[in-house]
Amino acid sequence: MHRVSIYTHDVATQFTSHLFPLYIFCDITRQMVTRTIDLRSDTVTKPTETMRLAMAKAEVDDDVLVYDPTARQLEKEMARVTGKEAALFVPSGTMGNLISVLVHCEIRGSEVILGDNSHIHIYENGGISTLGGVHPRPVKNNDDGTIDIGLIESSIRNPDFEICYPKTRLICLENSHANTGGRCLSVEYTDQVGELAKKHGLKLHIDGARIFNASAALKVPVDRLVRAADSVSVCLSKGLGAPVGSVIVGTEAFIARARILRKTLGGGMRQVGVLCAAALVALQENVPKLVTDHKNAKTLAEGLNKIKGLSVDIASVETNIVYFEILKGSHITALKLGKIMEEHGILLMPDSSSRVRIVIHHQVSASDVQYTLSCIKQAMTGVTDENGGS
Repeated sequence: MHRVSIYTHDVATQFTSHLFPLYIFCDITRQMVTRTIDLRSDTVTKPTETMRLAMAKAEVDDDVLVYDPTARQLEKEMARVTGKEAALFVPSGTMGNLISVLVHCEIRGSEVILGDNSHIHIYENGGISTLGGVHPRPVKNNDDGTIDIGLIESSIRNPDFEICYPKTRLICLENSHANTGGRCLSVEYTDQVGELAKKHGLKLHIDGARIFNASAALKVPVDRLVRAADSVSVCLSKGLGAPVGSVIVGTEAFIARARILRKTLGGGMRQVGVLCAAALVALQENVPKLVTDHKNAKTLAEGLNKIKGLSVDIASVETNIVYFEILKGSHITALKLGKIMEEHGILLMPDSSSRVRIVIHHQVSASDVQYTLSCIKQAMTGVTDENGGS
């Protein structure tokens, strides 16, 4: 694979001037590529040197026996940040969501109301049904990631008719909402859903894989964003940049039950402080960088929207995720564009034949964004047919 030059910014400055046509710029950079700009997801970040040093020096013990001091430190900090009583480190966000749903719906045949475009419903392998016997009740997600309050309430089963219906026990939200482009759920909306849950004796779980992104974008502390929730899962290996893991938070009783389920699912780990040490660095160093990620995403979106043949809903870019559409008549597919970009060391993720997802993270610079825009513009203007190239 070709790699993008460490001289990208200088090259872009020199060769995109009026003296050098853009196609020459792209041909030159093609010959001097040395690293990759990976825009497929914010899960692709590599551990920083500070993280690696912290991992090497981490104080550890057996976490299954609840003795690992670095794991305890991370869990205590995450409980504090989210305003909950306790926390538990788990290997992945999928496991975190699964454990949370199963704790709240421990009786098989329970039902959870969740968005039809949510990560739990689409991307987590149907685990709540397969492993927990939990019945999903999908309700339409709006373009901003919310679910109409009225639709949620009308989806709650009538407890007087349990002879036919599963029993509703849980509502799940996602903040920020990945499939709608990283849109953020407001405090007011989340509080309303929380009040509705309490009114009907239900629990509220928030898939907060990117809750720190939502917090940065809304300028609202994480603990306030999730105050109405009974449990939250928070990913450490997306925007925060840790190599592995998520944390689930809730009451002490909830976490006690979650710890048992983690072991049942094979997520009980021993000297896990090695991983937790990197996560602690991520909390300290990378949370402040999320604002820059969002700024770079907005810059990218605005630039893409100016390229002929592309369309971006600028208003939908609230955090670090950008979706763009390739318009009809552009004579190029998302897959073809991805292959052209890979030749320049830029990795994208086609979402459909005409839609592409880009995710910004702390290891993508402003100059990387400008280089990406230059190469996409060249691809869009230089491709003459479906089998052609730039």
